[in-house]
Amino acid sequence: MNILVVAATDPEITPFRQYLEEKRYHRKDCMVNVLIGGVGLMHTTYSLTRYLSGHTPDIVLQAGIGGSFHPYYPPGTVVAVKEEIVADMGVEEEGVFKDLFDLKLQNNCHPYINKTLVNPHYTWLDKINLNEARGISVNEITTRPEKIHWLREGLGAVVESMEGAALHYVCLQEQVPFIQLRAISNFVGERDKAKWKMQEAVANLNEQLIRFVHSLLC
Repeated sequence: MNILVVAATDPEITPFRQYLEEKRYHRKDCMVNVLIGGVGLMHTTYSLTRYLSGHTPDIVLQAGIGGSFHPYYPPGTVVAVKEEIVADMGVEEEGVFKDLFDLKLQNNCHPYINKTLVNPHYTWLDKINLNEARGISVNEITTRPEKIHWLREGLGAVVESMEGAALHYVCLQEQVPFIQLRAISNFVGERDKAKWKMQEAVANLNEQLIRFVHSLLC
């Protein structure tokens, strides 16, 4: 089993890296590698594509923090993101957002299904045993109430990140199985960080990541 764990920043998976050092999962029959891909779609796309050009992992696991659009997913919750949408690539005209598909600049074909990057690896998702959610990826964190409402109601967004769609796109193109884990640190639009639960989100994220990796290697 050859596993790649991808994160935007090192602090998001520090407990997991400590776990790896203790367990020393670097044997002939299994290996776990970590890639810190950087914040945002551009950095993650480049880092992951470059890695996959020289390696063929059995599965790629992305672990990160995100914002929630729904009270049903409060801070501290961990979800498995089943599908991703790039939510801010397009143009806003007269108060209406049009994406690349609306503008006829992108064909709605592989790796997209109805404008969405869907994880087809159901058997891997079943092993996670977490609620599956729709994620959106953005280059600018959402703060405007009107836009939050549109993303939640119009796109059915549950969790927001800045890297999820990059994982889905690259792995679908390269035909590599993948899983995206997101821990909720705050509600989208809440900028008072005193109300965030970053430490709890990181702890819960790493607990689920460790549990899943351990199940794959044992």
